[in-house]
Amino acid sequence: MHPETDNGPIWMERPLLMIRSVLFGLSSLLLVFCTASGASAPEVRHVFIVSFDGARPDVMQKTEMPVLTVMIAEGAASWSAQTVFPSVTLISHTSMLTGVGPEKHKIDWNDWIPKKGLVTVPTVFSLAKEHGFSTAMFVGKEKFRHLNLPGTVDRFEFPAYSETSVAEAAARHIAEKRPQLCFVHLADPDGTGHEYGWCSPEQMAALAEGDRALGYVKSAIESAGIADDSVMIMTADHGGHDKTHGSRAPEDMTIPWIVWGKGVKKGFAITAPITTFDTAATALWLLHIPIPEEWDGQPVTTAFGQP
Repeated sequence: MHPETDNGPIWMERPLLMIRSVLFGLSSLLLVFCTASGASAPEVRHVFIVSFDGARPDVMQKTEMPVLTVMIAEGAASWSAQTVFPSVTLISHTSMLTGVGPEKHKIDWNDWIPKKGLVTVPTVFSLAKEHGFSTAMFVGKEKFRHLNLPGTVDRFEFPAYSETSVAEAAARHIAEKRPQLCFVHLADPDGTGHEYGWCSPEQMAALAEGDRALGYVKSAIESAGIADDSVMIMTADHGGHDKTHGSRAPEDMTIPWIVWGKGVKKGFAITAPITTFDTAATALWLLHIPIPEEWDGQPVTTAFGQP
């Protein structure tokens, strides 16, 4: 006969206590991990990444952009995120959409050069497709074809070097297909910067038109009935100075990073450091897709959940 306790034999009590201790330890570790890494990912079914090519944060803040202003008030924003070096369109966007720096993605050119082939690392689109998500890209520069790996982008459109044309094409597709991962590229701020200079009236007019283009995309998401299950990330590939960019100067390297939608803290100023490859990691985290260990990017979790 084994001596008894109120809860059963003593010979059973010790293993139960050990199990309880292990479970308590695991729950404590999980709590520490969650606290360190920020909020849990909200249940999101759609992620939209909108890139204002060449949009320097201080120039955006000087421009009348009413759609973006409301989204910032309803969402979270950083005006001090950083891009990669060299701070040019294709290299920076490749990092934005592959989660790794140039030394890993190996894209070291900045034009559509078919003989150079396609990016050789997975993209956020290829990983999304592996997990059954629908994808789309709408771009204002042909060089993005280097990121269009076969079978990874359900809809790829390069309608024109026109932010309005790109946004209208994206809006039509969103209304019809409701893509779960969608990238929209607005080229004109970069073009006007090169022609007239950064912070010129012409560039600010292009940013204002980009804000209207953003409104088309946002309205399409709302009209499609998916806004409550969506997150939008508004960012840029690089800034600029004079009539150029590509250097390590803060004017070239500093970019905006704004997030709006389900689970986003309202009116929140993001103070955590952000690099452009964190955009891809955040998109995967929101869609509950595992982030590759070799990625440099980390999700910007502090922008989500209760403050």
